[in-house]
Amino acid sequence: MTAPTRPDSHMRPPNENPVDAPEARLPDDHALVMKVMPMPADANANGDIFGGWVMAQVDLAGSVLPARHAQGRMATVAVNQFIFKAPVRVGDILSFYAKMERIGRTSMTVNVGVYAERFQNQGRYIKVTEATLTYVAIDDQGRPRPVPQPRIG
Repeated sequence: MTAPTRPDSHMRPPNENPVDAPEARLPDDHALVMKVMPMPADANANGDIFGGWVMAQVDLAGSVLPARHAQGRMATVAVNQFIFKAPVRVGDILSFYAKMERIGRTSMTVNVGVYAERFQNQGRYIKVTEATLTYVAIDDQGRPRPVPQPRIG
């Protein structure tokens, strides 16, 4: 007797998972701050990208908007929230969208959403990660300093 010729779910390549996160719309109220494609060196043996790699990319993307306000050195002081919603895979095209949530005297809080275009399903997005981070403007000695306020008039 021969094995069935129809492929079963356990025989699918890693990037062809029929059960994935629902399709998502890109946010209108966030700015695209970064795009990147993870490579095999960023993945575990199953082809899923390491969470720490994703976290590092979110920190880089999250710093783009606060850097415009800090106008100098700044540092990440808190990861207020970090949610992994779906796995990231080798070959996904990741788009990082950010929005300033709060600008305080010395600190700035930003929300970052990460959307993946699967390698074999480009043009359709799924939300894979969401995070909220806080950065603080610092002086040359690493002490908090005021965030410059925009000039009016």
